[in-house]
Amino acid sequence: MVQQETLNRVFASLADPTRRDILIRLGAGPATISELTEPTGMSLTGMKKHVRALENAGLVVTRKVGRSRQCRLADAPLDDAMAWLAFYQRLWARRLDGLDAYLTLRSEPGSRSEPQQPARPDQPDPTRPEGP
Repeated sequence: MVQQETLNRVFASLADPTRRDILIRLGAGPATISELTEPTGMSLTGMKKHVRALENAGLVVTRKVGRSRQCRLADAPLDDAMAWLAFYQRLWARRLDGLDAYLTLRSEPGSRSEPQQPARPDQPDPTRPEGP
């Protein structure tokens, strides 16, 4: 349940284009909230709200440095999101491979035999290697 809540916060944060732009900028290195605000024309208050949402999702870490707040990327929640996406990518790849095999078999001239059932998504496909 905790992982689902984390994924919900991560994907909700990534759904906003301004927040994605912030993450892209922080990919180049740490920045203060003022530095993040400059190219956008957004108010400091508006930027702070976006940074707080990213921080609540665990995507950004901030710390007070003098009178400013330094922001940098955090990686753990993105790793969780990537693992989730990779799982479903493999699942759909197996399903689409099964559909391709079925359609290929059906399109062969003179083929009257019933095609084999594709592997169920919850069971490994013996013809495909598993793992990274």
